[in-house]
Amino acid sequence: MSVLIIGDVGVLDGMFHIGDEAMFEVAVGELSERGLSPIGVSSNPPETAARYGIPALPRLGFAGLDRADAARRADHLLAVAAGSAELSPDDPAVEVFKALEAARLLVNAGGGNLATRWHSHVFERTTLARLARAQGVPVVVTGQTLGPDLDAPDDAAVARMLREAVLVGVREPDTAALVDSWGLSATLNVDDASFLGLGEAGEAGASAPRGGVVVSLSGWFAGRPADEVEQRVADLADAAALAVGPVSFHAHFGAVDPAAPARGDAALHERIRQRMSQPSAVVPTGTSRDAAALVRRADLLITGRYHPAVFAAPAGTPVLALSADRYTRIKLGGALGHWGQTGVLDLDELPDAPRRLETLVADTAAIRDEAAARLPRLRAASRQWWDRVAASARK
Repeated sequence: MSVLIIGDVGVLDGMFHIGDEAMFEVAVGELSERGLSPIGVSSNPPETAARYGIPALPRLGFAGLDRADAARRADHLLAVAAGSAELSPDDPAVEVFKALEAARLLVNAGGGNLATRWHSHVFERTTLARLARAQGVPVVVTGQTLGPDLDAPDDAAVARMLREAVLVGVREPDTAALVDSWGLSATLNVDDASFLGLGEAGEAGASAPRGGVVVSLSGWFAGRPADEVEQRVADLADAAALAVGPVSFHAHFGAVDPAAPARGDAALHERIRQRMSQPSAVVPTGTSRDAAALVRRADLLITGRYHPAVFAAPAGTPVLALSADRYTRIKLGGALGHWGQTGVLDLDELPDAPRRLETLVADTAAIRDEAAARLPRLRAASRQWWDRVAASARK
């Protein structure tokens, strides 16, 4: 039984986004283990097919469109589904329409968070869901953050998609509350990638012992002066080096080729490293599993990125998370809250970061114990969720 999975995946311009790929990898693995045959929808179908060993199809064609053109594109695709319009043979949506004819389920996987700031994702995912429903294919939404910025048209489109879905899974309380405000219900889970490569007892599955500090940052400062933020983060990294151990920088959004010039997160990391007084190292971006193992072996994670926190918290790695705005605060707080951690620091609070760092390091033993206590329940809930998702394809 084929299952169509859309995730924010596909390496473009040589750049790999660890978290989005991780959620897709987990969805493929979980559904394959339950006897289903995943087909991916990707920005780079040949790359995704080779990476995950599954068939992959192109997206519907919303990338790069402004809102008006995206709305016209959605209307055209829905008219095709209704039989009142046709696709040209070279239209990228042709393959998706064909796949939906045989699919037993559409899984709208994590990544491409549905917020107005990324309107192309809203159009892509809500339109694909409506095309699936037009062909009688059930829809599951999993691993999502919704909003918090959703204008009226996007709010209505996302709410409709959830209303017509057979299952909805979200990953933090704020999103669950938003779904509830629409008069709908959702299952609140940890992020879908939380257990990627994690052993049953919570170990990272690697022989190397714990040690050191991993820093993984995003260049989104929400309009704050970059020089000031970068210097304060450098000061924080210096303090962590002195209090905990050697510091390594790891780019969550980085080049596939480790020898490529620094771009994305890696370019930011280089600027911060130049401001530090303590030595530091760089770990190549690698794969999602590499990234997960890296932060689970650390004694401390400092991150402005979401998925390093998702990977680290289940293994009991203390996390100092740096939020830039309400959106990043919701995500980071949600990821850590599942595991009893509360170390989210707004970028405006960076002057207080060294003191917060001391408290976090002092609480290391309690953080590890709490993660170990929560792991069996949260892991079982995740398995039950994927059982329900797979069962939706068999109804």
